[in-house]
Amino acid sequence: MARKYLIETFGCQMNAHDSERMAGLLEQAGYEPTLDSADADVVLINTCSVRERAEEKLFTRLGELRMMAQEQGHSPIVAVAGCVAQQEGQAILTRAPGVADVIIGTQAIKRLPMLVSQAAETRRPVIDLNPYEDVTFPLGLARRSDPVRAYVTIIEGCNEFCSFCVVPYTRGHERMRQKADILAEVRQAAESGHPEVQLLGQIVNHYAAPDDPACDFVGLLKAIHDVPGIERIRFASPHPRHFDDRFLDAMQSLPKVCRHLHLPVQSGSSRILAAMRRRYTRESYLSLVERIRRQLPDVALSTDMIVGFPGETDADFEDTLSLTEAARFHSMFSFKYSPRPNTLADKRMADDVSEEEKTRRIVELQALQRKIQTELNASLVGQTVDVLIDSASRRRETELSGRTSQNVVVNLPGSADWIGRTLPVTIERSSAHSVWGQHQSGAGA
Repeated sequence: MARKYLIETFGCQMNAHDSERMAGLLEQAGYEPTLDSADADVVLINTCSVRERAEEKLFTRLGELRMMAQEQGHSPIVAVAGCVAQQEGQAILTRAPGVADVIIGTQAIKRLPMLVSQAAETRRPVIDLNPYEDVTFPLGLARRSDPVRAYVTIIEGCNEFCSFCVVPYTRGHERMRQKADILAEVRQAAESGHPEVQLLGQIVNHYAAPDDPACDFVGLLKAIHDVPGIERIRFASPHPRHFDDRFLDAMQSLPKVCRHLHLPVQSGSSRILAAMRRRYTRESYLSLVERIRRQLPDVALSTDMIVGFPGETDADFEDTLSLTEAARFHSMFSFKYSPRPNTLADKRMADDVSEEEKTRRIVELQALQRKIQTELNASLVGQTVDVLIDSASRRRETELSGRTSQNVVVNLPGSADWIGRTLPVTIERSSAHSVWGQHQSGAGA
């Protein structure tokens, strides 16, 4: 019987794509996927360390696997990958003794099958946290979990060193992937029936092709735009201080580039932004938003926001609320600040905003954002929009879901064979997080 693997993923889109890559590696080594840890020969937990809660989820899960071994006598090889693995290393074995067999860092992914084999033979823990400069380039064939959207990494690591962010310490310095390899993966995605690609990197608008000095991020967008079979191009995330007119001109002139920008701001206070080492101000960010909306009036903006950063006063938080009101984001990922190991904020700043105050602030911020989203989505009622159908409802057999170019989630009745098609949908009702509509059979089904 074939050996089986289970991958559990905590964290961001980059983590999700890393899991696709590790699934591809395990299948090339002869493993088959399973959804049941009691049936798995290998359980891989791919972790995120951007927020403390994700770390706690890891150790909770390791405790559950220990209980499974004790109660059922089934003891799979347990591998821990991702940012917590890179950050904690040996400490994982100390905190959860006798559970993890493989600890694999963010730059050692291609060594996963070998490390699993070594742990299985020796039944002793194996750790590889080495900074292999080119380990992700080429990346190998991913086992894509999304039938419509293909994630494609263009940059690994980050050189910004924002004071709150652990990424430069867990994913290393910035490394660009070759343009030729990116285009080959995009073509493979299109040929395998994925009409949408999402380009991944900590700061995608830093991109500079190592094999083509004339190609920056705009050049890469233009090259991908020419790939047959690709209908939509998304990317995450550009940095607000690295925008130029060529970038906006490209978005305006390339119809396959989605009208959605994830533009992390993190705070509405210039004083806090300086403490975060973001290298822009409240005023420059809002000026950029105005510039974007002037050139791309149909664009939807989303963002990241942190409340309770060290030293954040009531006045600083009011600045965050007023910036949110002014920018009118279509969606927001908001978090309470938690110190991250090795970061400048953790080393040099006291975590001096109480947990109660952080909670009060995030509740108020999320209520404001929910109000804005409700209003923006309500404005779509009565309009007909193009929707790329990407999934079927797990709860309702005849309900589908998809996204507009602006990344608005649209629910509609329909047949599962519509998945992967772009259809005009007339919006009939809305909520804060999605809208509902109907596709008329005479309009392209």
